[in-house]
Amino acid sequence: MARSRNRAPRWFWIAAILLLLWGMMGVTAFYFDVAATEQQIARLSPYDQALRASRPAWLFWVYGVAVWSSLAGAIVLLARSRFSRVLFSASLLLVVVMFGYIFATTDLIAAKGFATAAGFPLVILAIAIFQVWLSGVAARRGWIS
Repeated sequence: MARSRNRAPRWFWIAAILLLLWGMMGVTAFYFDVAATEQQIARLSPYDQALRASRPAWLFWVYGVAVWSSLAGAIVLLARSRFSRVLFSASLLLVVVMFGYIFATTDLIAAKGFATAAGFPLVILAIAIFQVWLSGVAARRGWIS
């Protein structure tokens, strides 16, 4: 049985394009993080250098899969596929794992203050939640199938 798709409103397409750009920024940030040269790392504060050096290898994988699944989710959302919800949900889960590990195992908040340490991660979390929500709304309203 084929599903029919309803016409998605303009705001949906704007949001989906913004999520695509967000995903591209995430992948770019990941690339710059893993490809940082010794000279670039040397420019970090001693605290940030130690924090970076203490990250386990698996955390890089979590970070990478989180941003790539977010980007892929945006791409398939634009292609009007329900699979976007799976990809966005994976990204959300991995964001929680990544930041949960960082905040639970480091003194980052004590060292930098809550606003500095948690401000941007909270934005990332909010956008990840929005991605899952948007793909769910789009599926329920028949904008994606």
